[in-house]
Amino acid sequence: MENYLVAMAVFAGFYALMALGLNVIFGLAGMVNLGLVGFFAIGAYASALLTVKLHWPMLAGWGAALVLSAACGAVVAVVTARLKGDYLAIVTLGFAEVIRLIASNEMWLTGGTTGISAIPGPWRGIASPSEFNLIYAAVVWSLVCVVGLLLGRLSASPFGRVLRAIREDDMVAAVAGKPVLAFKVQAFAVGAGVLGLAGALYGHYNAYIAPDGFEPLITIYVVLALTVGGTGSMRGAILGAVLVVFLTEGTRFLSGALAVLSPVQIAAVREGLIGGALILVLYVSPQGILAETTRIQSLETT
Repeated sequence: MENYLVAMAVFAGFYALMALGLNVIFGLAGMVNLGLVGFFAIGAYASALLTVKLHWPMLAGWGAALVLSAACGAVVAVVTARLKGDYLAIVTLGFAEVIRLIASNEMWLTGGTTGISAIPGPWRGIASPSEFNLIYAAVVWSLVCVVGLLLGRLSASPFGRVLRAIREDDMVAAVAGKPVLAFKVQAFAVGAGVLGLAGALYGHYNAYIAPDGFEPLITIYVVLALTVGGTGSMRGAILGAVLVVFLTEGTRFLSGALAVLSPVQIAAVREGLIGGALILVLYVSPQGILAETTRIQSLETT
């Protein structure tokens, strides 16, 4: 039971990093991105390939995953520069599916559906499984804290204020002399880099990755996490990720109480409870549990 709880804490850390990355792209810059799992997969495969096939140090693999994902994010931002709203969402969703199909079919590079195994982890094989889980949880949540603090400072900086201006009305920001495209590309790159880092951490924790592990459902969970926690709030992104993992995994323990139902019915009940809980949270707090507080709002309340 303890190992299970620690493992869930690790996965909550992955979701928290992804929510932080999405918060830069959508929460601050207002760009809809449904291709989160694509950047997540890029980071996972990049670090896995470099550490398994080229025998790079693990930290170097993590750094390379971050940089490569950020570069891919910048390219996607440039290509989709003229798209907004639903059109941008569709294109980014298609991007994630393209990445998954490439991972499935390019066997010479990714191993195809067989995937990549024997991905190293910190002290794996030296520490016991329970100790490894604790070590990895400490590593992941240390990175969540560091990334959250850095992005929080970024959000409060002039760069973050420009992103909010672009989110509210990019034409007004352009009239004010701000290079809107450059700021969007930078925001997309930063967010995608964090998503790639989360993917790299995921790969080294599981020791195995395959295309089936990068389904669109992950994107939906991360979007829910950010929405419930508070779009635009870094602390809200982290809290929302923890809450979503708690709801999705906590409802598994209902199986014993609902033994009279079939597995399909139990799964339906779980999904209904999760959806109902999230709707209740948003009904009580429409802007999220920890809603974004700008400098102007904080001055108005004092």
